[in-house]
Amino acid sequence: MSNQFKAEVFQNQYLHEGAKEVHAIMTVSVEKGDGVPVSTSNDRLFGIICDVSGSMGGGKIHAAKDAMVKVVSLLPEDAYFFIVTGSSKASVVFPVSKATPEKKEEAIAAIKKILANGGTLMSKWLTEALTQFNKKPDAVRQALLLTDGMNDDTDEQALNKILQQCEGVFQCDCRGVGTDWRVAQLQQIAGKLLGTTDIIPDAAMIEADFQAILAKAMSKNVSDVTMRLWTPQGAKVLFCKQVSPDIVDLTHRSKAVKPQVLEYPTGAWGRDESRDYHFCIEVNPGNVGDEMLAGRASLVYTVNGVETKVAEARILATWTDDEAKSTKINKRVAHYTGQAELAQSIQEGLEARAKGNIEVATAKLGKAVKLAHESGNEATAKLLKTVVDVQDAPTGTVRLKREVAKEDAMALETRSTKTTRIPKS
Repeated sequence: MSNQFKAEVFQNQYLHEGAKEVHAIMTVSVEKGDGVPVSTSNDRLFGIICDVSGSMGGGKIHAAKDAMVKVVSLLPEDAYFFIVTGSSKASVVFPVSKATPEKKEEAIAAIKKILANGGTLMSKWLTEALTQFNKKPDAVRQALLLTDGMNDDTDEQALNKILQQCEGVFQCDCRGVGTDWRVAQLQQIAGKLLGTTDIIPDAAMIEADFQAILAKAMSKNVSDVTMRLWTPQGAKVLFCKQVSPDIVDLTHRSKAVKPQVLEYPTGAWGRDESRDYHFCIEVNPGNVGDEMLAGRASLVYTVNGVETKVAEARILATWTDDEAKSTKINKRVAHYTGQAELAQSIQEGLEARAKGNIEVATAKLGKAVKLAHESGNEATAKLLKTVVDVQDAPTGTVRLKREVAKEDAMALETRSTKTTRIPKS
């Protein structure tokens, strides 16, 4: 028995005459079973990128150093790792090394000498990390970036440039400790590098968060998996999004590999992992009775230069004059359309709240409460209660709270894209 990819499509293939939008949810999972075995990359390289600017001084740098020591001690001996610290410049505290007991001891000694001072230029941190990651091009490469502050505005151009170079080389989970960092800045980095963003409200929580990120990184054993989507002539992909476990818009990340075939990055995968993707394809409208293959989605990965296709699913379109068939919305499509709407309502509501537009903020966050209630997204419903008083969840009747802790608003913003799967009936 070996690990294998499995793909399944959920959609209503029936369209009314003249309709041209085809929606489908594709569930992809890695599970044990017979079939196309998943060849794994032998090496895993984990990089720690830690902010050591002046604002990290005191309790935060002590907690970060303790967390780094813990992570190094937990690294499997067959993994590789490195540590980069950053302020106005970047330093390699420990270069790429195998996590042998001796190297771990050396790294822990180096971590203990770290001091905090200087400004914040994240482009320099990522440039140094990229140099380290390039030393092991065939490894599954994952990074963790911790900061407590905002990137310097003068660094925007340099940051965009280095992110282009890092894209596809490594994935990066970003964490902000405290409340003085900008959610959008970390989401920009994590989004480009197919990672997650979250808040660590209290420095005492850094260690637990670091351990969870390490455990997830070490479970990955297949790198650089791409989603390949074929569509018929004249068709156009309106969007391609990962919709579970969180929303990641991949639409503008596509690369044309040949006519009518686009590829989207999905990053590294691990055992027992499952994700959902939402495709919306615009096709030439057909007449009643016409059938069409509207798309064919497959997963492809390369190990040691050998390309393997591991899963494939077909997206269909059939035109009908049966209204009962054409107006039926697939449950999964409806669920994830609602989850995307939920995330958007939260983001727009928080933005309106920050601008002092109480009416819009109340309406948007009220809508979010209603959508979270309807979809059973309890985690998001709980976060919404930190910024609004819920009077009636089913109708979305809420009142904005006068006083909201900054970390609560930031937690809601960073976690707004986390989705819940459709409840099992």
